[in-house]
Amino acid sequence: MTKTAKIVPGPTYQEMLDPNELPAAVRAQALKAQATNELDPLNLFNITWRRPDGRINALLFPRELTGVKANIIVMLGKDFPSGSDKVGPAYTTLIEGEVAGEIAPGSHTIVGPSTGNFGIGTAYVARLKGYQALVVMPDNMSQERYERIKKYGGELDLTPGTESDVILTLERTHRTYIPNPKYKVLAQFELLPNYRFHRYVTGRSALEVARGFGNGRIAVFASAPGSAGTIGAGDEIKAVYPEAIVAALEPLQCPTLYKNGQGQHRIEGIGDKMVTLIHNILTTDYVVLIHDDDCVKGLKVIQDGSQVLARRFGLSSQTATSLVGIFGISGICNVLGAIKIAKYLGLSKDDNVVTIATDAFDRYPSVMVDLERRAGPVTPSVLGRWAEEIFPGATTEHVLDVQVKEQKERLFRQKEEVWSKFGYSRAYLDSMKSQAFWDREYELVHRFDPKIKALRENV
Repeated sequence: MTKTAKIVPGPTYQEMLDPNELPAAVRAQALKAQATNELDPLNLFNITWRRPDGRINALLFPRELTGVKANIIVMLGKDFPSGSDKVGPAYTTLIEGEVAGEIAPGSHTIVGPSTGNFGIGTAYVARLKGYQALVVMPDNMSQERYERIKKYGGELDLTPGTESDVILTLERTHRTYIPNPKYKVLAQFELLPNYRFHRYVTGRSALEVARGFGNGRIAVFASAPGSAGTIGAGDEIKAVYPEAIVAALEPLQCPTLYKNGQGQHRIEGIGDKMVTLIHNILTTDYVVLIHDDDCVKGLKVIQDGSQVLARRFGLSSQTATSLVGIFGISGICNVLGAIKIAKYLGLSKDDNVVTIATDAFDRYPSVMVDLERRAGPVTPSVLGRWAEEIFPGATTEHVLDVQVKEQKERLFRQKEEVWSKFGYSRAYLDSMKSQAFWDREYELVHRFDPKIKALRENV
């Protein structure tokens, strides 16, 4: 490796969980970079759910708007470098490859199959670590996603379709990029660093933030699977609270986990017409369907309806305006799913439901323009009606218990149908039917952390 191709250092899993464990000088420099220069490589040390003050970046969604007694706690991904928590799995997949000697700057182009946020994270991390990035994604996502990837210097290879056609991005990735040694693919749908990041960093962060609400425990973790990395946080939650429920949320228009259904939908980042390889089916308890347009309209309510929310639901002006800008479409989906499962289970005021807002509004202005084109003028009265129907009006329809043997077997078959086509053996797929597989993969965090530190010290 030449002098100009040295590996740019970054944090361990433990340091992403708690960046205060970084050397004090590194932490201070990273926070300065966060405030002054988005493209400073020190921002890799800001990959964390924590705010600069050390608290987990989260909020309690207003109970007046949810219509349920339970606490709906939303962890916010908007302040991660690149604007989404998906930068975490992009980084861990790349750093694990560097530690293993399989990826080197100056030798490889980094490829990220994605529908948006992971692709943005791939382009961003590659830029900071000195790689060229190429993102394979559908050609009908929000314009803001393409622009952000290009902003970070990433190239685009677009496949036909929308969110629900991500299988085409996988086919192109496996056909064009994986066989070519020039490319190294950060395969979020199938590589376990994605699972490790979310189980260790997101899961433990969720456990910590819940201690400040209700009974301090987590009754439900609700997450919409895209790659199914985020829902892996539920494994860590269940390790502490075995009785906790993990609810997978997906579009009503594309009920793949619910009944092996397929279809087009508008919730960018989820609903990919498959059971991903890294989805631990064993720990998913319920599948909850959410109408895609409720998520788009719900985002419009949050963005433009502060006065309506204050007047109709009794929110303070400060609370209503504090919600503006911090949600994306999938974040609203997660909130609606949290409300539905809380209603379905009859949760009390002491119970906590934790969910995620992966990104923020900055990726969706073009989607709001399309909504107004479809729906017509969105007046305050329309916003009020939407708010009533979508949030407290969420029903308990389309909630499926997948804890029973027949449902688990169905989901395993669905996984096998997809991933056997991409070269995964029956033996490997069968090994995923044991929790021991997932726990062994998780324990690799403790092997990688010393190696990541050693790599940093040798730069």
